[in-house]
Amino acid sequence: MLRTDGISQTSTREDPEMMIRVVSIVAMFAVFGAAPVWAASTPAPKNASVYIIWPPDGAVIRGGKLWVRMGLRNAGVAPKGVELPNVGHHHVLLDTDLPPLDEEIPSDRNHLHFGGGQTEARLEDLAPGKHTLQLLLGDHDHTPHDPPIYSRKITITVPPY
Repeated sequence: MLRTDGISQTSTREDPEMMIRVVSIVAMFAVFGAAPVWAASTPAPKNASVYIIWPPDGAVIRGGKLWVRMGLRNAGVAPKGVELPNVGHHHVLLDTDLPPLDEEIPSDRNHLHFGGGQTEARLEDLAPGKHTLQLLLGDHDHTPHDPPIYSRKITITVPPY
């Protein structure tokens, strides 16, 4: 088709090569342009570590209720949403392994979030049996730092009531 201004123009229906280009561009945008943009991980404070102050590994917890006291070295505790260097907030992992360390920490009965900046928490209604506890520090968006900061896993036992 020739326009009166002298510029040649064809529709994609008339030019199969143009159709292939358009479809390719749309496909690339769909794959790359619409893909989520992953934010860079929050750098971990140098030499930071988290640890469980109480209960100790191997503790016997009668009645299935306990306070978990959480410790943190070489970093600060701040509530979720506070984006400052060298801070984070605690997550207690109950009877589970570490989640993927490059994604937001799940929030469910096995991944307990303490986004208010708490350093101790009451756990109740633990069934009789063995249970594991582990801490994982999350950043302002509940994502582990890079590298991740987590405690060793401990085991506690709740005897039958």
